Amino acid sequence: MRAFVEEARVLLAELVALPTVSAEGRALEEGAAKVAEVLQDLGLKAELHRGYGPPVVYAEGGEGERVLLFYNHYDVQPPDPLELWETEPFRLVERDGLWYGRGTHDDKGELVARVMALRLFREKHGFLPRVKFVVEGEEEVGSPHLADYVRDKKDLLKSGAIVWEAGGVDAKGRPYLYAGLKGIVALELRVRTAAFDLHSSYGAVVENPIYRLSRAIASLRDEEGRVLIPGFYDRVRPLSPKEMEVLAEIPDESEALKEAFGVRDFLGGARNLEFHQRLYAEPCVNVNGFHSGYGGPGSKTVLPAEAFAKLDFRLVPDQDPEEIPGLLKRHLEAQGFHDVEVRVLEKGEHPARSDLSHPFVELAKRALEEAFGERAVLYPNMAGSGPMHPFLHHLAAPAVGLGVGYPGSRVHSPNEHIRIRDFERGTLALLRLLELYFLGR
Repeated sequence: MRAFVEEARVLLAELVALPTVSAEGRALEEGAAKVAEVLQDLGLKAELHRGYGPPVVYAEGGEGERVLLFYNHYDVQPPDPLELWETEPFRLVERDGLWYGRGTHDDKGELVARVMALRLFREKHGFLPRVKFVVEGEEEVGSPHLADYVRDKKDLLKSGAIVWEAGGVDAKGRPYLYAGLKGIVALELRVRTAAFDLHSSYGAVVENPIYRLSRAIASLRDEEGRVLIPGFYDRVRPLSPKEMEVLAEIPDESEALKEAFGVRDFLGGARNLEFHQRLYAEPCVNVNGFHSGYGGPGSKTVLPAEAFAKLDFRLVPDQDPEEIPGLLKRHLEAQGFHDVEVRVLEKGEHPARSDLSHPFVELAKRALEEAFGERAVLYPNMAGSGPMHPFLHHLAAPAVGLGVGYPGSRVHSPNEHIRIRDFERGTLALLRLLELYFLGR
């Protein structure tokens, strides 16, 4: 194990010890202050920018004409359920070649990898390259203030390229990178059919909200998952030849994922290119939960008065998350569901995808391949979502994600962890990217 890994462990332990849970508003001031301290110790000038939710840590410094921007976040998911943790969530524990703790991957471990890569660059080449950092404290609650921050600070943040928050290796250990993220809008559907819960005998004459809402939800997509809302696909940008080429080059993991997930088959029997196209390049609707009536032991003969369901729509360029609720309402009304209420749960995020032909994308791919000694897998965007769009829109720079995780890191779950060997190789890949970008060699 290389010497920098022990330095990284000490630093990561300090960050993991801070319970920066944005959903609960915990330790966010302390987390921001600690990140600013870490970046100052690196040799950057760090500031806490206020007025955009929890403090945004901004830092910059180094030498040269080229500028590289790093985006990360210091907030983490709640540790619940606590009883499923095998270690204390806010204490870094090393065991069997793994580092356990909330944030070890998402996103404190990734931030530490960037800091260590810059330290290694300075030790090797005698100077710190010109870099900027934006480290926010609201990513885990949808980054509701970040778009305004990037818009207001776009001149300050101007950079040639952006390294996004995370990445790693796939299920077979191949390094991967991505150049975009899907958008998202989260909604809730509610329907009430009575003033209060009734005796189930009234089911003969009173509408049950579960039937009503389940029929409304069933109208949203077909058996293969295609969304049936009129106008939903109107803004979807056709894939370019380069994007189709990149999708076709992704190794087919559909069979392995089917086994890992324990599912009989994927929607429409999707395999290989069709599987990748659906997952990364097509929008979808998903029901996160359905709630109504009695769910305890035994039976309770009740006709519930109300039912509600939580949904999210994953979006692709150039769909607009602000347009989706209106399309959904019009669809429901046209289907006769005037009584189904649509509530927007949080501010949506726009989809984002960098130009896959941009030289920085190829540079990042090359860095991974040289560091890992094998071909890297490029994804046009990940199937998940994040606040990348305002950076691409306002800074007109490509963003690429690469990092130190793996599919078993249990992000957002109990026992979150990273493998130390992935951290080491991921950090060296970041170092190689710095060398290629700033030194051209």
